[in-house]
Amino acid sequence: MESNPTNELAPLLALIGPVLSSTLPAEFELQLFEQVRLKTSLLLRRRRLREQRERQRRTRQYLRRRRAFLLSSLAAALSLLSATDTQTVVPNPKRRQNFWTMAQRFNDDEFKSQFHVSRSTFDHLLQLIGPAIKRKETTSVVPIEPGRRLAITLWWLARSGEYRGISGFFGVGVGTVCSIIRQVCTTIVERLLHRFVSLPSDQQLDETLQAFKDRCYPQCAGAIGVTHIPVTATRKNPEQYLNKNGWHSVILFTDVHAGCPGSSSSTTVLSSSSLSMKAVEIHLIGDVSFPLKPWLMKGYSSEEQLTSEQRRFSFTLSSGLSVVDAAFACLRGRWRCLLKKVDMDMAPKIITTCCILHNICEVQGDHFLPEWNTEVRPLDGSGRQPDMDPSVSESYGTAEAMRDTIQEVRVHVFGQS
Repeated sequence: MESNPTNELAPLLALIGPVLSSTLPAEFELQLFEQVRLKTSLLLRRRRLREQRERQRRTRQYLRRRRAFLLSSLAAALSLLSATDTQTVVPNPKRRQNFWTMAQRFNDDEFKSQFHVSRSTFDHLLQLIGPAIKRKETTSVVPIEPGRRLAITLWWLARSGEYRGISGFFGVGVGTVCSIIRQVCTTIVERLLHRFVSLPSDQQLDETLQAFKDRCYPQCAGAIGVTHIPVTATRKNPEQYLNKNGWHSVILFTDVHAGCPGSSSSTTVLSSSSLSMKAVEIHLIGDVSFPLKPWLMKGYSSEEQLTSEQRRFSFTLSSGLSVVDAAFACLRGRWRCLLKKVDMDMAPKIITTCCILHNICEVQGDHFLPEWNTEVRPLDGSGRQPDMDPSVSESYGTAEAMRDTIQEVRVHVFGQS
């Protein structure tokens, strides 16, 4: 923590205070004030130097991360060129594995810039699912090792590259890339979904309640929302997946529940998920597109005649909901496959895999990097996220009474501000 010059001068000021209160020669007073001025100047100079060193440190950190990204990208490109050349003249599997061999020697920054997870998170994932994605060796086939299988999947999820390019990077066939991604995603969903995607409990619940209390919205266990993920148009009933903005999508719900057609409402998505059965004993918040329920609060309708307290309540609730948008932005920034059209048959599994991996990264303290923070819109230019219509299936009575009570309690506890 940086020192405050005023605090550092406090002992000196306390010392000369009584002296200055008495009658002293003018020359002596000038000497004292000159000492104070020199001391203040020295402290300010030291503070400026500390701030300058901190800026230099942050700049060096950014340049190291940038250099790691450029070097590893260049290495990957050179590996692809050599792999392509090798395939054309004399196929040599060992040379085609150059990138994966280099990746294992990357430093932490280089590794994370390529696979969007830290090396420790990668090793943790490999420990969790490695035995399940391992294939037996036969007399005629040497299987691809689990580490390379996981790396292929993470590379595709993070970059959504073409299968042919990934084939050259990792020294496997194009069809093998596709089957590996399907196999690893299926394994992650089957083995890790219920372990890493669930309503908060115990210490996690306490931390969540405290976080929302800090936002002036107490006793809230979480916020829910939906977002659209672009998909390829289906041959059967493609209009169901056409959202309000005119592009085909499936809806991701924070439950995690993925796969509802893009034309579905938030109410439909909520009722088709398991959350409506699990959440009756907790308190959640949602936006206007969700129905008002005793366990699901939302702000007052802007079309109503609201009191100042009701408007403040709605504003505070909206502030709490900002965590939903932040989570979706991090999800898309880390796993850029969600910005590109996903095959409809694999979309729910791929989307769920990304959500699981997002939660694992959060648990591991594997922080989101600023350079991944990209504009949240599909890479193919499909357009911005559709606006959600207000729910038309309101739940009156108990839910409204509870909202009014919460609003009144908030006024008494947190005041009018």
